[in-house]
Formats: sequence, C-alpha cells, structure tokens
Amino acid sequence: MKLSPLQKARYQYVPKLPGMLRGGISEICVNEGEATKSVADQEKIKALFPNTYGKKEITFQKGKNTAVAKKQVVGVILSGGQAPGGHNVICGLYDALKATNKDNVLYGFKGGPSGLVEDDFVVFDDEFINRFRNTGGFDIIGSGRTKLETEEQFKIATEVCKKHGITAIVIIGGDDSNTNAAVLAEYFAAHKTGVSVIGCPKTIDGDLKNDDIEISFGFDTATKTYSELIGNIERDCNSAKKYWHFVKVMGRSASHVALECALETQPNICLISEEVAAKKMSLSQIANDIADSVCARAQKGWNFGVAIIPEGVVEFVPEFSKLIAEINDLLAGNKADAFNKLANWNEKYAFIEKGLSKESMQVFAILPQSIQQQLFLERDPHGNVQVSLIESEKLFSALVKDVLAERKKKGLYNGKFSPLHHFFGYEGRCAFPSNFDADYCYSLGYNACMLIQYGYNGYLSKVSNLSKPAENWVAGGMPITKMMNIERRHGEDKPVIRKALVELDGAPFKFFEAHRKEWSENTCYLYPGAIQYYGPTEVCDVITRTLALEKGLVEE
Repeated sequence: MKLSPLQKARYQYVPKLPGMLRGGISEICVNEGEATKSVADQEKIKALFPNTYGKKEITFQKGKNTAVAKKQVVGVILSGGQAPGGHNVICGLYDALKATNKDNVLYGFKGGPSGLVEDDFVVFDDEFINRFRNTGGFDIIGSGRTKLETEEQFKIATEVCKKHGITAIVIIGGDDSNTNAAVLAEYFAAHKTGVSVIGCPKTIDGDLKNDDIEISFGFDTATKTYSELIGNIERDCNSAKKYWHFVKVMGRSASHVALECALETQPNICLISEEVAAKKMSLSQIANDIADSVCARAQKGWNFGVAIIPEGVVEFVPEFSKLIAEINDLLAGNKADAFNKLANWNEKYAFIEKGLSKESMQVFAILPQSIQQQLFLERDPHGNVQVSLIESEKLFSALVKDVLAERKKKGLYNGKFSPLHHFFGYEGRCAFPSNFDADYCYSLGYNACMLIQYGYNGYLSKVSNLSKPAENWVAGGMPITKMMNIERRHGEDKPVIRKALVELDGAPFKFFEAHRKEWSENTCYLYPGAIQYYGPTEVCDVITRTLALEKGLVEE
C-alpha cells in the first residue's frame, strides 16, 4: 500500500503519556477518592444501577501495582460517529495489555456494538495495529449506532464473552454509547459474569463534558480543521471583498464547535444556540442582528463577511420548535400518507395552512420555499422532522436578504449582499489527529487497560489536567453513573448521561460576548492555518481556546 509522507511520519510518532503511566506497569498503583453520586435524580439512578452506583473515583499514581495477575481477554468497540484519535485509543489499550502480559488478547468487534452481538471480530496483532497508529478515522474496525439496551442483546453479549473468555469490554463513544456501557456494566455485574465494562469519552461535538471530563476526544482536531477552513474563507473573503459566507458547522445539541471556531477565527457573526434559547430569540430577531452587522460593514465599504451557524440552532428558536412540534402532529400516523399523495406543492401548502395554528403558520410563511419543503422530507424512525436536514445556513442568509431589501426601501441600507454557503462536518471527523488528540487518546486507551487490570466495572477512562503538558496529566477513572440523570425519551423515563451545553456564564462564552460587537463591525479575522505536527511546542501542542479560557490561560 502506497503511503503519503505524512502517513509514514505519523506512524513513527510516539504519543506522550501522563507521567504516572510512564515506566513499568508494575509501578502503577491506585489512589481511591470519595464515593460518587449521580448529577441528578440520585434515588432513581441508584435504583436502576444497584451494583455499579456510588463507586469511588480513582486516580493512578506511582507505586507498587497491587492488581491480581491474570490473563486479560478484552473486546473493544467503536460506537457512533467518527472522531479523530479513535485509532490511538485502541493502540494505547493494545500496548498496555501487551506490556502487562504478552499473552493478553485484544478483540476488535466490527461495525460498532452490533459486532458484539453478531460475534463479528478481528484479533489484533502487532502488524495489524501498527498500520493505524496516529491516524484518523474508524476504519480499523468500523463503527455503528446500534444500541445495546435489550435483555436479549445482553444475553447474547454474555454468551459471546463466555465463548471467547472475554474479561472486559471497552466501549469508545459519546453520551448515548457510554450510557449503554453503564447499562451493560450493570447487567454483567448483576449476573456475576466476571466481565467488566469501561467507557472512553468521544465526540467532536464537545457535549460529553463536565468537571471530570475536561474535553472529549476528537474535539481538538475537528475544531482546528474547521477553523483552518474558516480562516481560509476569511482570507479569501477579505481578498475578494464581495461575498458574505454563511458557514454551518456540526453540533446539533450544543454549540461548542461553533464557539471554539469563533474564538479561533473571530468571524463577524457566530450564533450560539444556547443563547438563542435563553433569550427566546425569534427568527426575525436573529436575521435582524445579522443584518445589523451587514449594514455596519457596508457603511465602511465592506460588502463581505463571515457568519458561523451551529447545525442545530433552529431547534433552539422557540417559535420554530413549536412549528416543528405542530408539523409532527400534522403528519402523525396515516396523515403523512394523505399528505404525500397530494399532487403538487400548492395543494400541500393548503393542507399545511389548514393544519397549523395561526402563530406557526406565520413562522412557516416567512421561510424560503426550499426550507418549507425540507421540513416535509423523509421522517426519522419516530415519525419526526429530521431537523438536521434543514439547511439553516441558507435559511438565515435568505431571511437576512429579505430584511436588507426592506431596509433598502426605507433608505437604511445601500450595500450589496451576495451570500455563499458552506457546511463543515465530515471534513473534520476523520482528520489526522492533532498531537493533543493523538496523546490524549493513547492515554485514554492505556488508562482503560489499567482500570481493567484493577477490576473496575462501569467506569469511564478519565485523563484530566489537560491544559498542562502531558507529563502533568492525571489518569484515573470515574463511575459512569456519576454523569447520569433521568430524561424523558420517546414517552419514557430513561437514565442518560447529561449533555453539556455551552454555559452562558462560562469563560469561553463571556470572552466571545465581550468581543463580538467589535468583530461584527470590523475585520478582525484570525487565520489559524493547518494543524502542525512537527515544530515548536507552543504551535504543535496548543490546546483549544475553549479549554484555555476555562482554565484562565487566555489574557484579554
């Protein structure tokens, strides 16, 4: 197989480990902390997880390894969407297993959680694993979104583990995947299978985050990749001086990606979904705010700009959420079939007009026809609107165009508005991991092996103090139940890991809020450039602006 020069070079990169995990495995011991409780709904979560709830947080440190020596046969699963660094989690896990005992075995279950119940796997060896060190993607074993949540699945998983003598399962995933890991861990404990389950925090969205998990892996690389592209657009924008670029970035439930990209590039506009919800902003309010920036810049002769739009922002607009809910009701059950049989859009529009409330129809009417029709595309498995299919970047540029047209009639605006549109999502999910993600992920995998060796079950591999050099990182584990609460999902109360949204009183948003007026009216663009792997530490190992601000490392 022919390799690019960068691929060859990255194979040779040796990830940095926390100081406490360096040296011999025999020199790593456990320091137990306080017992934990869930972030909310303590009694309900405790009742659902009687065997794994309330366990202690732990950290590893230098000292005599007191774990019982035994051969470990471990299965690893990649779950959910791709994130840079996933390969290094598996490499770190493999290396630690082999360093502990050369007879230890690592199974990779293919295609996500379904690989476990279908008994579809590969057994890793040195030659196989070495082809994936420090590389992006999840192609080492593939991923999937099958949920492990039914009694039947758990029974099959138990039999598969028994068949292969598996002692532990490592699930690499986001909040839903690690919720499933916690449920599987509880089942294994309740049925005394002797199999432990360890989770690893993955998601480029950045919403698997709390006081213990400072950042989920992949966020660093993905946001740097998007920021490079946005910076390139800003440079082109400032060169051509004739386009407004509307850039949608991933992040349906939270705006961490959009905010980090804004902090890295200083665009003219960045919407933050959590602020939209908190202020109960309408579509027209948002459009007017963007139009204010367009007008202010046009007065200076600058008919160009850049706006960053989070993927899921429309769901946070109260009037739009109400519209979505009414559309879901309008097409519930067999009514969708009747709608789809209508001959043309005019007939469908009349059907819609008759079925929506006056308030929702007013919102629907101001939408561009292309967006109106997107709201009636194929439904999700639960019969709901697939909001992720809505081209919100085109929605807001169209609304802004209408606002500017009205202002022009009143003599309030005399500029030119030529919008262009972009969506950055898949471009970042499988990028070559940054040095930070390469190191962090390798450490998470190595650390997961230590949790397995010491017999922990239902724990998340945890590496913290990440704003410091890797030597000073702190490795350990926390019970997954600590992050859980009860939420209403599809009409039922479910235990889930609480998503971390952008905190409007947090340092990253406050910094953005303090500077955005200046950025909106002036040209303050930053050009981050491509991720650097070799060179000065301050360039190659730089952390995200979000993490730096949270740790008080950014000056005004």
